[in-house]
Amino acid sequence: MIRTILIDDESLARDIVKHYLNDFPDIEVVEECSDGFEGVKAIARHQPDFIFLDIQMPRINGFEMLELVDNPPPVIFTTAFDEYAIKAFEVSAVDYLLKPIEKVRFEQAVQKLSKRLQSKDIPVNQELLDTASLSPAQNNRVVVKQNGVIKIIAVTDIHYLEADDDYVKLSTTEGVFHKNKTMTFFERTLDPAQFIRIHRSYMINLSQVTRIELKEKDSYIVLLKSDIWLPVSKTGYVKLKAALGM
Repeated sequence: MIRTILIDDESLARDIVKHYLNDFPDIEVVEECSDGFEGVKAIARHQPDFIFLDIQMPRINGFEMLELVDNPPPVIFTTAFDEYAIKAFEVSAVDYLLKPIEKVRFEQAVQKLSKRLQSKDIPVNQELLDTASLSPAQNNRVVVKQNGVIKIIAVTDIHYLEADDDYVKLSTTEGVFHKNKTMTFFERTLDPAQFIRIHRSYMINLSQVTRIELKEKDSYIVLLKSDIWLPVSKTGYVKLKAALGM
């Protein structure tokens, strides 16, 4: 038996998928979820063979949910997607169903996924998530999971970011959080008018800057409102001066 989870805030959309699945008796729906928070818990609980996932949901969207799942399962997206989602699909092998879902297209997607399950070709990849994250709906916040708790952080609440091995440490108004991304990723996705990479290991929120001082010849440090001093590289200093209009 192939086990799946339906994650969609629209009950009608879930009902349609369940109706179409009547023609696939080897697929069992083990749980239904109406938002991404429930989806993360359900995937951890059931470890399904694949999931049906909507993108546009309240609280956190489908792409943000996938970022929070360890080893995400194969996905059939069910969505009315935007241009960023289209680009994300183009760089991955993930299939999708455009709402309203047509039965013939549904059957094609399930048959396609069945072949991938047999070949163990897992379609979810990091490139898809990175591409999707360029959507304006996502680049004004960062979703993290820490100690089993999901937290949505507004980028305006981030004081600075610091490279930390395979993670990036986010120092925020509410404390420190870790995200399994790279500094390059955040440099590409955060607003360059608000965040500046001042060092290979640091990126700062310009609104947090209170002072810049010369530490030694051609070496600067910057003081943030949180009373934290951070190093500034030569390249970072040039960018910082330009951003502050110095």
